[in-house]
Amino acid sequence: MKTIILFSLAFIFTANSAPVPAPVLDTKGKNLRAGVKYRVKPEDGDGYIGGLSLVEVRNMSCPAVVGQAPGLDKGLWLTFTPVNPKERLIRLSTDVNIKFSGSNSCNESNVWQLKYHEAMKQYAVIVGGVEGNPGPKTLNNWFKIEKGNFT
Repeated sequence: MKTIILFSLAFIFTANSAPVPAPVLDTKGKNLRAGVKYRVKPEDGDGYIGGLSLVEVRNMSCPAVVGQAPGLDKGLWLTFTPVNPKERLIRLSTDVNIKFSGSNSCNESNVWQLKYHEAMKQYAVIVGGVEGNPGPKTLNNWFKIEKGNFT
């Protein structure tokens, strides 16, 4: 009995002392917040590359594929939702749903998912995913933001 209690206390102490991942920062150096609208575009010095949007693939508008908008198009607004609904900040290396604001012409959810695209004959990030509800059936709806070294 004492062994079980000691083991349980050690486990609680270890779980509570785990480091909290750093928050993701926006282009102004502020913390990325859950539920706040953002636009995402590639880092580019000249500003002539579009942001993320829904794009057609091989003259097919559905399923709606996440891609780069042409030219100066700033792309669509999107929000991030962490796996823990009580968390207000988006943190590195933690699961998040990503969702475009508004509606789309395919009449499906704007939540991103990784799925095989028949016309492209490869996996692609498309909309139509499920927001929240973490589990084996929704694994393809969760993404992680990682820190990278880009030179």
